Parts: sequence; structure tokens; C-alpha cells
Amino acid sequence: MITLFSFHFTTAQLFIFFLVAVFVGMSKTGVHGTGMVAVPLLASVFGGQLSSGIMLPMLCLADVMGVWYYHRHASWEHLKKLFPWAVIGTILGTVVGGMIDDHIFRMIMAVIIVGSVVIMLWLERGHKEDIPDYKWFAGLTGTAGGFTSMVGNLAGSVMAVYFLSMRLPKNSFIGTTAWFFMVMNWFKIPFHVFAWHTISWHTFLLDLTMLPLIAIGAFLGVFIVSKIPERMYRWFIIGMTLVAAFMMLV
Repeated sequence: MITLFSFHFTTAQLFIFFLVAVFVGMSKTGVHGTGMVAVPLLASVFGGQLSSGIMLPMLCLADVMGVWYYHRHASWEHLKKLFPWAVIGTILGTVVGGMIDDHIFRMIMAVIIVGSVVIMLWLERGHKEDIPDYKWFAGLTGTAGGFTSMVGNLAGSVMAVYFLSMRLPKNSFIGTTAWFFMVMNWFKIPFHVFAWHTISWHTFLLDLTMLPLIAIGAFLGVFIVSKIPERMYRWFIIGMTLVAAFMMLV
């Protein structure tokens, strides 16, 4: 066993934790689905709710990197519609998340991800105009995004549905997503500290040791995204989301 800040790991668990850190960095610089793959991986080491608290500071550190690189491409028109509803969803997620066990957590997240993939595929099959750019749709998506982000750090699939349906180009998609999650992830910290008690000094120090791997993942993400054509990027997001759903179910 290997001990880091009062946490005990097998060699395999520590490798998974290192891989999660790289995936988190990649997810914030455009390799969107890796963040959703990281969630079930980390849950396999720490369990559902605790893994949410351990991952959150890692996400916050990676968010800064993503915003630093893509901040010029954000669509604030869409963000202003989403933020108030995402706050409501976060509060709702705090209440509900404290009542569910790991099994229910995994089932809820899997259903949400699979549903998001179905909608993404439906949009790509020639129904792009069927999702309206209306306030009610932003409200529904923002609430769902805040809820899933709080419960399991898995709002990526929900927000991908919204931003893809708004037909944002690649860089604008990444920049807008980066700003959304940086604001919401930092907003979630007090709920994890004072309501769920899943972030402590020990978990923060543990996350801080992952910073070099998060940075490697972030630079790797920038390189990979630069090589993916615009249309192929949309299908890449869908494919990675589907992988995350499969991992959550098994």
C-alpha cells in the first residue's frame, strides 16, 4: 500500500488517480469526454460522493488553465442565460446528493449521460433546427447542468447537448464551456466543504500533488484539439460521452 496524506492506495489505484489527473487537464482544453471518463475511474477508487469532493479542486485548477488558453472565444450571450439556473441546479444537487448512495449515484449519472448521447445523435441526424434557442431551454439545461455538476461532476454531457444545439464552432464551444465550468466549480466549493464535508485539508493537499499531471493533460489537450477538424470534433465529443456512459454502467 502507498500512503498519501492519510489516503491509502494500491499501485493500481494510484495509477488510476494519476490517469484521472491527466484526463481532467485534457478535458479543460477541449478533449471534452475525458472528464466524463475520469469520473467513474475516480469513483472506482474513492466511491461516489467522496470522489466528487476529491475531483472538484482538480477541476478548479484545470479550469484556470482552460480559461487562460480559450478565454477569448467564450459566448457570454449563452452564459448569461445559463448561470442563474445552474445556481438553482447546484443547490438542488446539494440536497439530493446528500440522500443517495453510490449505487443510485452511478445509475442516475449513467441515465443522464445516455440520454445526452441520444439527444446528441438525434441532433446530428438532421434535427439541429428542432432545438430552439429559447430561454426555457437554457433554463432547463442550466438547472440540469448545475444538478449533475454538483452530484457527480458530470455536467459535461448535459452542457455539450446545449452548446452543440446552439451550433457553436469548435473554439467557441471550448471557450464557453471553460468559463461555465470555472464559475460553477468554484461556486460549488463551499457546498462540498460545509454541507457534504468531502473537501478537507488532506484532500486539497492530495489534489495539489496532481497539479503537474493536470498541466501535462492540459497541454496534451491543446495539441490533440488542434489536430481535429471542426466536424470531426462534434463526433469526437459524442463518442467520448458514450464511453463515459458505458464505464458508469459496468
